[in-house]
Amino acid sequence: MSESESLAVYRHRLAVARGDAPADLLVRNARVLNVLSGEIHTADVAVAEGVVVGFSGREARRVFEADGRYLCPGFIDGHIHIESTLLSPPVFAQAVAPHGTCAVVSDPHEIANVLGLSGIEYMLACSRDLPVTCYFMMPSCVPATTMATSGARLGAVDVAAMLARYPDRILGLAEVMNYPGVVAGDEDMLRKLRAAQGKVVDGHAPGLTGRALDAYVTAGPGSDHECTELEEAREKLRRGLHVMIRQGSTEQNLDTLIELVTAENSAQFSLVSDDRDPVDLSREGHLNALVRQAVARGVPPLRAVAMASINPARYFGLRRRGAVAPGFRADFMLVDDLSSFAISDVFLAGRHLGDWEFADHSCLTPPRAMRVGGELTEAGLAIQAIGARHRVIALVPGQIVTEERVVDACIRDGLAVADPSRDLAKLAVIERHKATGNLGLGFVSGLKLKRGAVAGTVAHDAHNLIVAGVSDADMALAARTLMVSGGGFAVVADGKVLAQVRLPVAGLMSDAPLEVVTAQLAALGEAYRQVSENAPDAPAHPFMAMSFLSLEVIPSLKLTDQGLFDVTTFSRVGLFV
Repeated sequence: MSESESLAVYRHRLAVARGDAPADLLVRNARVLNVLSGEIHTADVAVAEGVVVGFSGREARRVFEADGRYLCPGFIDGHIHIESTLLSPPVFAQAVAPHGTCAVVSDPHEIANVLGLSGIEYMLACSRDLPVTCYFMMPSCVPATTMATSGARLGAVDVAAMLARYPDRILGLAEVMNYPGVVAGDEDMLRKLRAAQGKVVDGHAPGLTGRALDAYVTAGPGSDHECTELEEAREKLRRGLHVMIRQGSTEQNLDTLIELVTAENSAQFSLVSDDRDPVDLSREGHLNALVRQAVARGVPPLRAVAMASINPARYFGLRRRGAVAPGFRADFMLVDDLSSFAISDVFLAGRHLGDWEFADHSCLTPPRAMRVGGELTEAGLAIQAIGARHRVIALVPGQIVTEERVVDACIRDGLAVADPSRDLAKLAVIERHKATGNLGLGFVSGLKLKRGAVAGTVAHDAHNLIVAGVSDADMALAARTLMVSGGGFAVVADGKVLAQVRLPVAGLMSDAPLEVVTAQLAALGEAYRQVSENAPDAPAHPFMAMSFLSLEVIPSLKLTDQGLFDVTTFSRVGLFV
């Protein structure tokens, strides 16, 4: 927009605000949830050129009757990975907009770990011109550590260059996951923090406490979304961190942390989803579901709404976003009541959602990313038993942290094998970016597999190929199936592929519509129930749970393509003890 055009827009808005010109939209007789004044008041909300310009009735080109419904500001998700929804950005925006989401701040480190800067450029390009504003943070840990092989490496120079190139869309430095490196004064991490000086820096410090936490906060991170215990969140809150209460599909911390929120400190909290399964998006919603849950647990509605609107807007410096008031972008929704938060209408940038067309950027899909070294065979998955006991990665229900357990090995013909009777599956992580041939092997409990195998190329954060199973032959077939398809998920049993979801965008995202992806995931879930024989305690989101088994920055025991990794000591460990 030229300067003259911009001035014309301002003049028109001012004319409407003064009452000298008709508004583009007038929402009449609404009960406004005002997160600025902390009250609910009745008003007629006038909009011009996509911005709220007043609270009084006036002539308008379009009048929308609220009929006393609540008018709530649009929601802003301050921490999400769009890739983890398995949806391309345009499809993601279409999925969350009906739930009142007007903006997200996404960390694209998933695709960056696969494709590097070209992956970030793809996310920026295919999310432009959408009614849901997609902001990004510049990934700080590509790779997350040296303990896994990722597809790219980004340094401080890359951080500085991208922040300078996209100042309005890349808001700062994404979650600084290498917290041991920061605490120890690692030069590479300090250079990245310096490159983001003056920008927002997000934290990621699960379980960090005491002087180590002091050092971490001193280095620059201003938030944390990894709190799983009340006292952990309290300690971080006291040190000035903006606490992002995460309630995702597998990481669910709201019930534990919500009682820490008070009238005095609520501005220091935001509700975020981090990772959201597309089935959950379709069935339960997005941030509206989190607000609803917070209210159900005793949080006053205005406070809960603020935690999903003005609080993240202020933390990220999004001026004139996150509230309904003159000069703010006209993002709001009409809800029937403040308990169910049932949304009847959504307006983004002053336009009814039904009037928006979502841009199609499918032509920007990046090339497939699948370079596995050598052919994976059943024999290649064999584990020689060099001891009678071995370590096991144990899932923790509802969390992405894991536990380390030591169990008696199940040994047959000199090989350590899976034991479904003890919920003990074999786990493999296969490098898929550089054809190194790296293969990490271990065991996992908690997946409840009784037969067959499951595989996926969504495996945080390096996103190598991860396979779990009780049959080496089925594990090999599941892996080869995804090698051929370019990535995704697969369930295999008795030498047959029972279900498959193709994720051609870097092995992380589908280019299909939401309803297609959810239907494929439903079939995948049914196949999983077959191989877990409908175990009542099986994970609700098994593939998302499996995707975190290789994340070597989340305690305590994880498996990468380079072997088992003890996150608490930040060192590799042997399988047998």
